[in-house]
Amino acid sequence: MYETVKQIPYGKVTTYGRIAAKCGSPNSSRQVGWALHVNPDPSNIPCHRVVNRFGFLSGAFAFGGKDAQASLLRAEGVAVDEESKVDLSVYLWTP
Repeated sequence: MYETVKQIPYGKVTTYGRIAAKCGSPNSSRQVGWALHVNPDPSNIPCHRVVNRFGFLSGAFAFGGKDAQASLLRAEGVAVDEESKVDLSVYLWTP
């Protein structure tokens, strides 16, 4: 799962569900979220690039909260609106 997250391109996002499906367990999006919450190597595993199925950021982003995730995404050129949402029609990467 972490190897798939490492493949998300700079400036793109994907969803917990798409990561779970890529790993062969399409009903395990919550487990993906948990695993990203305990990310063992945040410098090399860009968990900030994973959002929910509607494009909303994680309210409990492991490394500083929703605002930190928004800042990291914006630094990559990903637009995050005032509702903490990313437009998946623009920024979605499908593994």
